[in-house]
Amino acid sequence: MRFVKIRNNKPVLPMIQGGMGVGVSRSSLAGAVAKEGGIGIISTAQIGYDLPGFDTNVEQTNLQAIEMHIKRAKKIANGNGLVGVNVMHALQHYREHVMTAAKAGADVIICGAGLPTDLPELVEGTNAAIAPIVSGKKAAELIVRMWTKKYNRLPDFFVVEGPKAGGHLGFKPEQLEDVDALNYDAEIREVVKYVRQVGREHRTYIPVFVGGGISTSADVNHVFALGADGVQVATRFVATKECDASPAYKQAYVKASAEDVRIIKSPVGMPGRALNNSFVKKTLEEKLPISKCYRCIKNCNPAQIPYCITKALIDAVQGDVENGLVFCGADVGEIHEITTVKAVINELLECMFMPMAVGI
Repeated sequence: MRFVKIRNNKPVLPMIQGGMGVGVSRSSLAGAVAKEGGIGIISTAQIGYDLPGFDTNVEQTNLQAIEMHIKRAKKIANGNGLVGVNVMHALQHYREHVMTAAKAGADVIICGAGLPTDLPELVEGTNAAIAPIVSGKKAAELIVRMWTKKYNRLPDFFVVEGPKAGGHLGFKPEQLEDVDALNYDAEIREVVKYVRQVGREHRTYIPVFVGGGISTSADVNHVFALGADGVQVATRFVATKECDASPAYKQAYVKASAEDVRIIKSPVGMPGRALNNSFVKKTLEEKLPISKCYRCIKNCNPAQIPYCITKALIDAVQGDVENGLVFCGADVGEIHEITTVKAVINELLECMFMPMAVGI
């Protein structure tokens, strides 16, 4: 059976449940994944949206919610697996989110939507394992070069997120027009090869997880064959009883087909993949009025962005799936029912008894 060891933590199943904000992956989902032996991830993006005080003191409420949900997820996990957070580097208060999560006892901290070049200093003095999300070898090289030079620290693991992922994507819009033409398998092999080389040079082992379009056990097995140590899965976990999103949000996934998915332009400044609902169609025709700025994103100018992403994501997760933003992976059309976290993990990892790839 396959297991993976992150930093000084106990071995766990080779599966990270991807972070999904706003409010899609909080303590209920992350705790359930960890309880089954995997790595459950809480998204910190506007995590306190449903708590008293959010409208008047957004940031302080979010920091309180980060600590609350980490503790709640660990209680659900009951000593199994690992519980961590996903913090978007593009967040206005990215640094505070990371430091709060680390002090609250997060086992792992994953950062994407930008390169977290200062991440090691933010977790200093804690036991948190840290990892960047990268889309290719160049980003991995940059992180290793900067972290080793400035902090004498390597990533505890890497997450390589491919072009079929949901939410914000580390690719140019034109690259996403023909995903198959990217030959992303070759990029994954290059990242794995590079990380193995770094590990040998520093006499350590750095696991590599691959995410984006992982929806079947065949996909998982394919990633293992490319040399990766594990997978990151997000979309499949939305349609589970334990997911923190509203029932309407989950049903939007169940009802979706491949034709309902499109690439959008996000106020974050990156392309994203979402359901092509009434809200998305409206954003293509007009700039939507912004009545309140939640100061969620760095360098955000409400006068210039097409819509408020915080409001759009909150509306969706609370159940208004036609008038909110519903992020999803490319394979959302393969989901046809609401299931459980345990069932998803068992289905996807049924190939775990196969031998590990060698020679990479």
